[in-house]
Amino acid sequence: MVEDDPDQLEVIRSTLKAAGFAIGTAADGIDALLKTRTVAPDLIILDLMLPGLNGFDICESIRQDPATAAVPIIMLTGMHGQFGRFAGLEAGASEFLFKPFDPQELIAKVEELLGPSLAASDTTHKYRKKK
Repeated sequence: MVEDDPDQLEVIRSTLKAAGFAIGTAADGIDALLKTRTVAPDLIILDLMLPGLNGFDICESIRQDPATAAVPIIMLTGMHGQFGRFAGLEAGASEFLFKPFDPQELIAKVEELLGPSLAASDTTHKYRKKK
């Protein structure tokens, strides 16, 4: 999860943790790219407005790297309007949600993107849903 606002970070982290997911975080674009390359996440939740690199640039970098190109990305932003949505999807986002977000919708999108290969019984990866 990449989010520079500590309050938003905690809300998202708590939401996903309560649903049984383990979470890794980054507060800026550079840290996000470094962690993405070293941690190998199953899914990325990405804010758009970040210090260093914005979410569009991060998404494009992730998609250009063969090691991370297939990782699902949910862009979650307070930047409302169709421009941000279309630009995010064009940059390679798998899904696009607006803040404030519905916690159940976020959980549903995460579960949908992770698919059955990361079922609750599969705990071989630290970012996979736990029992």
